[in-house]
Amino acid sequence: MDIYLKLFEVLFPVFFMVGIGYFIGKKNPKLDTSFITNFAANIGSPAMVFYAITTTGVTFSMFIEYFWYSLIAIFAFSLVGVIFLMFLKKEIIRELPPFVLPNVGNMGLPICLFAYGNLGLGIAATISSLVIFFHFTINVFLASKKFSFKLLLQSPPVYAIMISIIFIYYEIETPVFLVNTTMITAYTAIFLILMSLGIALTRLKVF
Repeated sequence: MDIYLKLFEVLFPVFFMVGIGYFIGKKNPKLDTSFITNFAANIGSPAMVFYAITTTGVTFSMFIEYFWYSLIAIFAFSLVGVIFLMFLKKEIIRELPPFVLPNVGNMGLPICLFAYGNLGLGIAATISSLVIFFHFTINVFLASKKFSFKLLLQSPPVYAIMISIIFIYYEIETPVFLVNTTMITAYTAIFLILMSLGIALTRLKVF
């Protein structure tokens, strides 16, 4: 019984926020969610990465450890993806990224937070940071068949990852004002992203 109660405690807040978005999307089908997308990509995600990595107890050694775990997992998914696409006789280069780089941070980060606490959020952000970095490097390279440093340099999450690594490597104590600012921004981003997921579900057409 305890396990079901724990699952409810972890999953209810996430699906409740998604449900809010679904309700709003049903009431206003023409609701423009571009603001949420821009906010999440340029402000919310960088704040979330910085807050989760620098204030939750993640050390540099833990970051490196889970970095390698994530790298191994991504490599394994790549092999599975290549085999699967070869079996289906699909174009490997353009259709491999969804197998390799899942966009699961939207629901994964809050679930890890509610299930494992702040440290769980930090580890989840460590894994997510690698996926984000690969989104702007390998993903772009596979999709366009050319590498663009410009896109990488224009990505705020990449700078957030680098700054976070500097903080934990040199064990720099994060100023309180920065903790408070990034915390509010990160939790706002989590809510808006989950809500936008609910809105997107109202526009999903299966047939």
